[in-house]
Amino acid sequence: MTEIFTDTGSRQLTQMFLAIIFFHTSEYILARAIHGPSRVTLSSLLITKHYAFAMLVSILEYLTEITLFPSLKQHWWISNFGLVMILLGEVLRKTAIITAGRSFTHLIKIRHEEHHRLVTRGVYRIVRHPSYSGFLVWSVGTQVMLCNPVSAVAFAVVVWKFFADRIPYEEHYLKQFFGREYVEYAQRVHSGVPFVN
Repeated sequence: MTEIFTDTGSRQLTQMFLAIIFFHTSEYILARAIHGPSRVTLSSLLITKHYAFAMLVSILEYLTEITLFPSLKQHWWISNFGLVMILLGEVLRKTAIITAGRSFTHLIKIRHEEHHRLVTRGVYRIVRHPSYSGFLVWSVGTQVMLCNPVSAVAFAVVVWKFFADRIPYEEHYLKQFFGREYVEYAQRVHSGVPFVN
């Protein structure tokens, strides 16, 4: 168990907890800044039971592997690559939120609101769902940074599946709200999630 307190364990676990704290705190702060304090609840922290369980399992994997196979966690180039993924995912997601402004919400809107606009500028010129792309990269990056092979694959599959289901549902409403304009946009610009059109 002393491996947890080595430089490797301290560095990787610290980076993981800082990444989680920054991600969720900044989501909440941005939601309050964009939508106003009265329209934002603690659910804007985006911490669900499933998410907390997944993070707990990933920490258990980390602690088990660093105890039984400490050399598995010593691949600094893999860990550093994961850290770069975390940073890129974070920047992509927050850029998407800031660019969309009031048109960005954590919940899928099923009714068109007056301030809701189709955003096709900035990062939305490159991908239709940059916040989803950013979260996918960020979440898998947390596990790559920890050198967690099982959780890295599990996070990739589960997060991809979540967005593969969510994107068609969300786009059903976007097509209703914006009609032909959205259809043409969707034909021009990739979703941003692999294998999801």
